[in-house]
Amino acid sequence: MNSKAVLAIALVFVGCCSNVVFLEFLVKTDPGAGNLITFLQFLFIALEGFIFTAKCGTEKPKIGIKDYSILVAMFFITSVCNNYAFDFNIPMPLHMIFRAGSLIANMIMGILILKKRYDFSKYLSVCMITAGIILCTIVSGSNVKDTSNPDLKDANQPESEFSVFFWWSLGITLLTVALFISARMGIYQEVLYKRYGKYPSEALFYTHLLPLPGFILMYGNIWEHIVISSNSAPVAIIPGLSIPITWLYLLGNVLTQYLCISSVYVLTTECTSLTVTLVVTLRKFVSLLFSIVYFQNPFTTAHWIGTLLVFVGTIIFTEMMPSFKTKKSIDAAKEAKKQKSN
Repeated sequence: MNSKAVLAIALVFVGCCSNVVFLEFLVKTDPGAGNLITFLQFLFIALEGFIFTAKCGTEKPKIGIKDYSILVAMFFITSVCNNYAFDFNIPMPLHMIFRAGSLIANMIMGILILKKRYDFSKYLSVCMITAGIILCTIVSGSNVKDTSNPDLKDANQPESEFSVFFWWSLGITLLTVALFISARMGIYQEVLYKRYGKYPSEALFYTHLLPLPGFILMYGNIWEHIVISSNSAPVAIIPGLSIPITWLYLLGNVLTQYLCISSVYVLTTECTSLTVTLVVTLRKFVSLLFSIVYFQNPFTTAHWIGTLLVFVGTIIFTEMMPSFKTKKSIDAAKEAKKQKSN
């Protein structure tokens, strides 16, 4: 793995994990600000790309707009399915567990589409990491209540077992579709970079520019939360200058999201989609552990077992042990050669 990929991985963890901190503050201050947060992230990245990547529209894209449109469509379908699944009897822990299955989904899609074949160690490591994250998620989310939309239920007529199972099955279907389309999107990016070359900044720009018109449909909600954010408690930046605290959180969230997502896009050009999925999955796991510490939740034996599975699985996946053995054998050969020459 080259130094560019190593730096990108480090920035993914720094940017994404710090982004979670600002998101926690935002959710506490204004729980309904999701559309505003997403809009500001997309707007900032699109503006930055328009100035520095597209050179104010004078630089033509190296990869076709049609290809970027397909990526955006995949991302949109994934987001809609993941968000809408909450309305169909899908509790938060189960939602998180499905998201943790992205490694296995990516491996399956790689086998089916790219006809890839992996060493046994890769299959073992992916299963161990997935099992570890699922275990930690189940334990951490054991007290989380169902988040299904109460508006879909008739308060006067309790749902039958068949009705509950039907809506739950529909929710599971949505999560499964989202999981495999997300994996397909990673594979598609890998194919595009092999076909056209590596242009992470351009891909970041167009995949955030093209969806912007869609936010017009959310104009009312976005404006409502702009007003709420502007009316939040002021905080002093420097003597004589203060801004609403929610806007400070939004600024921190947008900047850390840019650091996170731009690093992920660089990583997609340096590594396979499976490796990128591994990094993003591990980042989510670190965020989960951080959340446990942040909210001072108990770290049980099950958490330790899950952490151990993830740690060992990561070592196996990255083939650190074989590299150690190889280095040791090389050093031994050099020593033997040196003794022979003496």
